[in-house]
Amino acid sequence: PHRVRALIGALKLDGGADPARLSGGEARRAALARAFVQGPDVLLLDEPTNHLDVRTIEWLEAELADYPGGVVLVSHDRAFLRAITRRMLWLDRGTLHALDDGYGAFETWSGAILEREMTAAAKLERQIAQETEWSHAGITARRRRNQGRLRRLTELRAERARRTPPVGRAKLEAETGGAPGRLVIEAEGLCKRFGERTIVRDLTLRVARGDRIGIVGPTGAGKSVVLQLLTGQLAPDGGTLRRGTNLALAYLDQKRALLKPLDTVRETLCERRGDYVTVHGERRHVVSYLRDFLFTPEQAQSRVSSLSGGERNRLLLAKALAQPANLLALDEPTNDLDIETLELLEEMLADYQGTLLLVSHDREFLDRTVTAIVALEGEGRVCEYVGGFSDYVRQRPADAGAPSAPRPPPAPTPARHADAAPRLNYRQQRALRELPDRIGALEARIAALEAQLADAGFFARDAAGFAARAADLREARTALAAAETEWLELTLIADDIEARRKRS
Repeated sequence: PHRVRALIGALKLDGGADPARLSGGEARRAALARAFVQGPDVLLLDEPTNHLDVRTIEWLEAELADYPGGVVLVSHDRAFLRAITRRMLWLDRGTLHALDDGYGAFETWSGAILEREMTAAAKLERQIAQETEWSHAGITARRRRNQGRLRRLTELRAERARRTPPVGRAKLEAETGGAPGRLVIEAEGLCKRFGERTIVRDLTLRVARGDRIGIVGPTGAGKSVVLQLLTGQLAPDGGTLRRGTNLALAYLDQKRALLKPLDTVRETLCERRGDYVTVHGERRHVVSYLRDFLFTPEQAQSRVSSLSGGERNRLLLAKALAQPANLLALDEPTNDLDIETLELLEEMLADYQGTLLLVSHDREFLDRTVTAIVALEGEGRVCEYVGGFSDYVRQRPADAGAPSAPRPPPAPTPARHADAAPRLNYRQQRALRELPDRIGALEARIAALEAQLADAGFFARDAAGFAARAADLREARTALAAAETEWLELTLIADDIEARRKRS
């Protein structure tokens, strides 16, 4: 039928291939084609963007935008969720929360839920369980630091733009001056072929210390080949490659073969069976380091075979990022990661002081982590673009990387408020206005109560009154702490919203 042929062509499938011999990406595309051909009333998709390239993800967004039935999906791809969702369900510690809006409103909404929980806990004078308290504190801290890190990333991109020639130049300008060890990789005219197929033709690229390079392209275009060429793990067929001195490489490939099922989590990180791990020159206790990756102290003794898929991915990242490396090469590190772990990885890469080479199909992850894009654009052509993925989309030629669907890109999702800028809700706006006065009143009351209790004869004159005032003081201090916490968190949310409005 026509629909079958159209889907096979759009997803670049071989209609006569044996399904048992398909690669992971091919099997995923075949499953999508089968789902769309059947045309169910409700389409259920579990991580549909895993192992798909950006071109296919854009095609999928276009298909879902026009799909006449209902769509329920599980995904960690934030750009994908933002483009197509109209409602969100958030499963948090066994509780299912519902948001009658798309993913664009999710971060503010979920953050407000967590802040309300923290405020309630403070008012009731009890602590949240250790693991939950730490994980939420870690999420909140990452969001607080997000703006500073985005400013730093912008500065790095501007620095690279100043020393990068316009798109289309065959060779990069040599940088004058610079401190010793500034050069990390210099590739000139690199070529690589497999049989009759040319993967890379005339790749010229200069990578300086501290650069963050994202590598993108269609499935099978050779992204991993480019990464291996630049890191010296694969010899080119032509051209020259010069690497800087004193380079220490940490490489995470797609096969994830570093984990041994019978080892414990601690043994995976501490190869000498000790209790300490060296993280970029700093000696840290393994339990402390595992906390950074959302593991509990008890899980340090768990076998790798008992971990969930997401936990194994976090452990792999912990192992790769612990290596003493000033050059970090990551091949599709976001596959199968949940959004919380993606944020964690973004934080780790933001703090990383070395040079980063990254292969990924996650558009938002690229926007938040890299300063330049190296794009494989077909027939062996490799071009460099300054900025993140969004900058690459604006700069690339009209036909480069366009969706392969036989239709234009999807129109904006008609979700309620989907195009509206995020904002504080009415309760939050009112609280932000009223909290300073409430804090001032509580501070005045605390000062008055402390002055009364400081009277040395008060207790002797009125023991019951003294006890009542002491109880009032404890209550006022608790209320002040809660009010200050709420005001601080609302201020941070408002600042984040304002920054996002300016960026958009």
